[in-house]
Amino acid sequence: MLVIVTLIAAAGWVFSKEALAGLPPLLFIGLRFTLAGMVLAIVVGRDWKVLSTPQLKACARVGCVMSVAMVFWVLGLNSATHLGEGAFINSLAFILVPLLVRVLFGEKQPFFTWIALPVAIVGLACLTLKGQVSMEESQLLFLVAALLFALHICLITRLSGKVPVLPLSSIQLLMVGSFSLLGSLLFESWPPQVEAAILWWLLVSALVATALRFWLQIYAQGLTSASHAALILTLEPVFTALLAALWFGERMALIQLVGCSLVFLAMLISRVPALMLALRHR
Repeated sequence: MLVIVTLIAAAGWVFSKEALAGLPPLLFIGLRFTLAGMVLAIVVGRDWKVLSTPQLKACARVGCVMSVAMVFWVLGLNSATHLGEGAFINSLAFILVPLLVRVLFGEKQPFFTWIALPVAIVGLACLTLKGQVSMEESQLLFLVAALLFALHICLITRLSGKVPVLPLSSIQLLMVGSFSLLGSLLFESWPPQVEAAILWWLLVSALVATALRFWLQIYAQGLTSASHAALILTLEPVFTALLAALWFGERMALIQLVGCSLVFLAMLISRVPALMLALRHR
């Protein structure tokens, strides 16, 4: 099930890129997450009653971080010319999490985290610099999004166990939707009409790549250990690059392949403790 979740997440990059061909980025992400959040809110049902006011406030604060992260992500996706490359840059969030936990909360991190960091930096340099000391706009946006996603993961982890998962997820999605729609009203011009094909990609993005993915991920993670889940979900940028190659005909230069490989290697190195734990539990 987690492999399916990872495939759906990767397909979400393709769905979103197709929808952005006919919708402004903030309007798209606002509609996508509002629809998905409403679906999850219906699934939550009576569980809303168990949330206290402090819990709702904590969910809202974390939702604000996710909202800003998603804005940077969709702006990066809108200007990106290479989805696979963007997915690997975005996946740096998993490597940044331990560093932020160390800086923000003073928690000691595994030795392998510090080995993974220089490998990730070299991989990022291969992906972004390409012989010149500058970054493309989309790459910079994805990098900022990765940092914010890492912060969001840190904060959401500290909430886990204190707030029911489904209500927490629904609030996160609705926060992103509301924040993005407000930004769209203030800064974007809406198209006078939208083609049926674009609406189809919007619905698939909202219902499959967001609502269904979140629900399946929450359910599947409850059936296995966190270490197994983390290792499987690491495959998202790999699947994204493969789908982008199949759907858009994207091809990577050798330096890009080296960069993606190094970023993926860094992700695996940072998960060596989880891998060892997963093997021990077999």
